Amino acid sequence: MVENQLYYGDNLDVLRKSVAAESVDLIYLDPPFNSKRDYNLLFKTPKGHQSEASITAFEDSWHWGQQAENEFHEVLHQPNTNLAEIMRAFRTFLGENDMMAYLTMMANRLLEMHRVLKPTGSIYLHCDPTASHYLKIVLDGVFGKENFRNEIIWKRTSGHSDARGYGSSHDSIFFYAKTDRFLWNEIYQPYDPAYVEQYYRYTDESGRRFMSGDLGAAGLTGGGYTYQWKGVTRLWRCPVETMERLDREGRVFYTRNGIPRQKRYLDEAKGMPTQDLWTDLESLRSWHEERLGYPTQKPLALLERMISASSNEGDVILDPFCGCGTAVHAAEKLKRKWIGIDITHLAISLIEKRLKDAFGVRCKFEVHGTPKDLDAATDLAARDKYQFQWWAVSLVDAQPFQGKKKGADGGVDGVKYFYDINSKEALKIVISVKGGSLKADDIRALNHVREREKAEIALFISLNEPSSGMRADAAAAGFYTSANGKKYPRIQPLSINGLLSRSQRAEHPDYAPSVNFKKTKPENPDRQGRLL
Repeated sequence: MVENQLYYGDNLDVLRKSVAAESVDLIYLDPPFNSKRDYNLLFKTPKGHQSEASITAFEDSWHWGQQAENEFHEVLHQPNTNLAEIMRAFRTFLGENDMMAYLTMMANRLLEMHRVLKPTGSIYLHCDPTASHYLKIVLDGVFGKENFRNEIIWKRTSGHSDARGYGSSHDSIFFYAKTDRFLWNEIYQPYDPAYVEQYYRYTDESGRRFMSGDLGAAGLTGGGYTYQWKGVTRLWRCPVETMERLDREGRVFYTRNGIPRQKRYLDEAKGMPTQDLWTDLESLRSWHEERLGYPTQKPLALLERMISASSNEGDVILDPFCGCGTAVHAAEKLKRKWIGIDITHLAISLIEKRLKDAFGVRCKFEVHGTPKDLDAATDLAARDKYQFQWWAVSLVDAQPFQGKKKGADGGVDGVKYFYDINSKEALKIVISVKGGSLKADDIRALNHVREREKAEIALFISLNEPSSGMRADAAAAGFYTSANGKKYPRIQPLSINGLLSRSQRAEHPDYAPSVNFKKTKPENPDRQGRLL
């Protein structure tokens, strides 16, 4: 049985149907912040092509409506009466508005997260000041105010200019335990350079930096040991045997007054026990190799710190809003099991590719909720044509097209690039996806789109099988001839059934997907599992 699970779907439904009670050791969630913004996924674009393939990854806007009313009713009629009273009070104060819809959505899902968390488990909720003050009260209601451990402040940017106000440069991460039996591994972060300069200001004859440690025990709780050491009699922190050993090891130095003090070497120090102010983990910038173009992507080191502190190897990590999969990537790297959930096929396909790039065949996981047969694909097309288009485009390793999720696409639903032998620029493929009935002139129309877009090849992906006349139109479009003489059809009709069964595939030179997507750096298996 494969232990790692990746789910497409509403996390409320997935948690209720697929995640058992008290089965998860650690939860990290980076939910939408109710920022009232749209977040675009920016794809890699080969040199010489304009950046046209970006798409709205998610809309961070919430509205009060029937769904919110239904979920509010559920919150009021579940066993946690404290949370029910909190939500009633919020509704009286806020009314039926966008913020109330957002908090209702979060409350219902946090209840399920509490259910699936083990008694020894913890949860980290990542948010910004938009709704953090409300979310902490909801967390108090779900997990109990006595189980609040920390509000971690992560400085995500060095500076930010906001109109008429102080620059917003931090996020909050609320850390709660389920009970007082929660698992905890002490972790350390590097000392601040100013701290090193101030306290590790001595060097020995070999150039090693050290701090001067007091060996006296005057005023120390618990007493000490009284004896004479090299002419000095006082109360010492350690017995004489330990003092003799430290002296033999060269770990004692003497002040001008002859008072012995201990050398505490910098290169032997673990660092500072991690505090609740994190300024040493930089957010991702455009030049960082780790960045995949996904909006709100968090650095891997941020997730590694939380996972290392609050879980052990083999534990189960859950991310119910997994986006581009940083939490599951970190969990895999640190030898944990994991469950990831997201509500867009765009995210699921990106995570699949990221894990395969980083870990190769040694990363085993099952994907649930994405169509595995024609009936499931037909159902998805009927429920949400845009999710169907994104999923269908992913079957040929292509990028969704256009910046607006629901805007006019001009006959193009996806794009892909390839290099021919010795070619110095990437050549273009356009993709059209049809989830409904087909028209006799669909292939001819796509060939016009191909010519307009200056694409060498066009892929026609359809739920229904193209007619013989449509296939004849495709054949009439001719071939793209590669530099090595191999011919590829200009128009390639591909059915969903054929792609799922792998009896069909897109045909073009250079089948390497790295031309079209930012490639995740492979992880070295020998370095996985190391605590920070």
